[in-house]
Amino acid sequence: MAMSIPDPSWLDAVLPALQSPLGALAFVPLYALWVTLLLPGVWASMLAGALYGPWWGSLIVFVGACLGAEAAFLLGRTWLRNWARRRLAALPKLLAIEQAVSREGLKLVLLTRLSPAFPFSLLNFAYGLSEVSLRDYSIGLIGILPGTILFCGLGALAGDVARFGEVLSGEADAGTWALRVVGVLATVASVWLAGRAAQRALTPPDGP
Repeated sequence: MAMSIPDPSWLDAVLPALQSPLGALAFVPLYALWVTLLLPGVWASMLAGALYGPWWGSLIVFVGACLGAEAAFLLGRTWLRNWARRRLAALPKLLAIEQAVSREGLKLVLLTRLSPAFPFSLLNFAYGLSEVSLRDYSIGLIGILPGTILFCGLGALAGDVARFGEVLSGEADAGTWALRVVGVLATVASVWLAGRAAQRALTPPDGP
């Protein structure tokens, strides 16, 4: 018996609905739930960029990611503490962060948010297990902005590529595309440099 392929036509109804003002508002709690469930946020961030553009998409993703991060932090500190401890037992790097952040507080929160070496969703639960204050944890979420802008920018670019016929018909000239590509490359470079700086700061010096 042949396996039937799901009909993708439902996307024709869902995507226009998400592009409406109400859809944009609904995207925020949906993204928060996505983060809380430990699902990878990269594709959801790129979708936001494709739907709302790089700047509005970044704002929507940032708010949703902050809400999801706060929820995961509080769950890791209360009801899901034992589950989070078991989940992180196999990840010594995150357990080390849990111990160190209790001493360093806001500084370490910011650095780990800037560094791409630490998974965003699981890091929220690791902070919940630590002794970092909710205030420092919340302020440290500012560190996710460079990555948020990057992935939303990539999503916005991909959304234009998906409608490449419009570009060929002259609705976007070569100069516009060049500026978009340069903007994305500049954001990639900024995130990379910030990640390297954060990684160096997190690496203990050699020697006694």
